[in-house]
Amino acid sequence: MNKALLILKREYLTRVRKKSFVILTLLVPFLFAGMTILPAWLAMQDDKEERTIAVYDGTGIFLGRLESTDYTKFHFIPQDEYAKIKEDIRNSPFYAVLFIPPNVLTANRAQLFSDKQVTIDVKSMVAGKLGTILENDKKKQVIDQSGLPDLEEKLAATKTHINLETIKIDQQGSAVKSSTELAMAVGYAAGFIIYMFVFIYGTMVMRGVMEEKTSRIVEVIISSVKPTQLMFGKIVGIGLVGLTQLLFWVIIGGAIVAGVQSFVGGGEVTTLEQSQNLMSTSGVAIEAATAEQQNMALEIIDMIGNLNLPLIFGSFLFYFLGGFLLYSSLLGAVGSAVDHDEDAQQLMLPVTLPLIFSIIILFPVVKNPEGALAFWASLIPFTSPVIMMVRVPFGVPVWELLLSMGILLASIWGIIWVAGKIYRTGILMYGKKVNFKEIVKWLFYHN
Repeated sequence: MNKALLILKREYLTRVRKKSFVILTLLVPFLFAGMTILPAWLAMQDDKEERTIAVYDGTGIFLGRLESTDYTKFHFIPQDEYAKIKEDIRNSPFYAVLFIPPNVLTANRAQLFSDKQVTIDVKSMVAGKLGTILENDKKKQVIDQSGLPDLEEKLAATKTHINLETIKIDQQGSAVKSSTELAMAVGYAAGFIIYMFVFIYGTMVMRGVMEEKTSRIVEVIISSVKPTQLMFGKIVGIGLVGLTQLLFWVIIGGAIVAGVQSFVGGGEVTTLEQSQNLMSTSGVAIEAATAEQQNMALEIIDMIGNLNLPLIFGSFLFYFLGGFLLYSSLLGAVGSAVDHDEDAQQLMLPVTLPLIFSIIILFPVVKNPEGALAFWASLIPFTSPVIMMVRVPFGVPVWELLLSMGILLASIWGIIWVAGKIYRTGILMYGKKVNFKEIVKWLFYHN
């Protein structure tokens, strides 16, 4: 056992001291934060390029009714000028020419000419303005024909938005405010993280075994260490590397989230203070908006607190380690049986196929965590590390969770025994192309 611990220590320290490990550990949270925050920030930025659109209205309906924005202006032109500008729009002062045909009421179609590709924002804005004007005219016509002057207000009053709150009744019969969206997000994130880490670090185990085998270093190691001890130390050492990296990512990610919240929150306070100083008459509205934001934040915090966080965290650790031990043992056995990357890829796909399948069914399970697919996939040991973690935030019966854990533990024990048999035979076998039929024979060898 001491030799296995020495191998574990070597595998762990060798990898965490690498520059690539340190760089990835520090940079990945910032890369993910940038990929998440930057597109959202850019999407919030208004297009501030000034544009003027020439408009020829063949109906006369829109004349003077297309309201310009801060950066997009509408300039109405006569028919003869429209033809000249359209022919040589590149040399005109206009960004585009809008043609509204006389039959726009029946055709519901207009044309926007430009010498360049019109942006989606401009296209949507112009189409929205035209549609709104026509819609208002049609409403007014219906109202005039019906003889009910307040019909528009009555129709508007019928529009209703329902804010549906979800309340969960716990085992003690108490009503607890919950959030389906929050449970979906937590479950999906936990399942995807397990899938990603199991795949990455399981493959790392396979690569490490292959490197030692092809370099013949393993022949020296095997002379003083049992193959099972070598496999145990390598698997557990690399698993601890994954946990270390995950822990650092959680800490750094939490710090980034806290910093962003503080920055955004501080900006909102500054903006509100400036607004209060500039517009004293809107003080009540600002206070109401601030109170609403605070209430929403408190509700979210309250719903997060209502999640069974100890159970979610404990289950995550269990299924993270369980899934890693299961697949890393199999992939370690694959690495011991082959000499080349091509052979490894052929044997690796069938082994990891259940793991890939679990990520394929992740979204259907999130949508229906109580369905038959979710139930059976959370019991099958090759998919349960991912699928059960999706279900845990929604609340899983205790007997299902314990049964899933028990099956996974029993399967890990069996897989480690099988992988050990393959490892002992394959680690010292060279120059022979191996298939699954040959590997099955190794299970019956007496070592």
